[in-house]
Amino acid sequence: MGQALVRIDDMTAVKADLAARIAAIDVRAPYSRPCDIATEIDAIRVIAHSNGLNPAVTVAHFVDSALSRGEHGALVHGWLAILRDAVGCERQDVQACHAFAAACSVRLAG
Repeated sequence: MGQALVRIDDMTAVKADLAARIAAIDVRAPYSRPCDIATEIDAIRVIAHSNGLNPAVTVAHFVDSALSRGEHGALVHGWLAILRDAVGCERQDVQACHAFAAACSVRLAG
């Protein structure tokens, strides 16, 4: 039981760190270059991957694609909102990844 509580505390700390990183990017996004944001999104992706936050990894890939296409400024806000939701998602299964991928696809096509 103690190990499970430590793991929950660790995951809570990881999610809080990622949420803080996303919030910081969101504040700077209107003034940042896409390549600078992409570096930070990649760091989030790596942390999410190493902690099994699969929907966040999926969304981070979509955000990176959007940045590569040149989206910047206020357009990034919507992407960060989806990433924030993915980080907070309790489900880490394939269906959750597909649901977030579908949301990203709709935004990408929008």
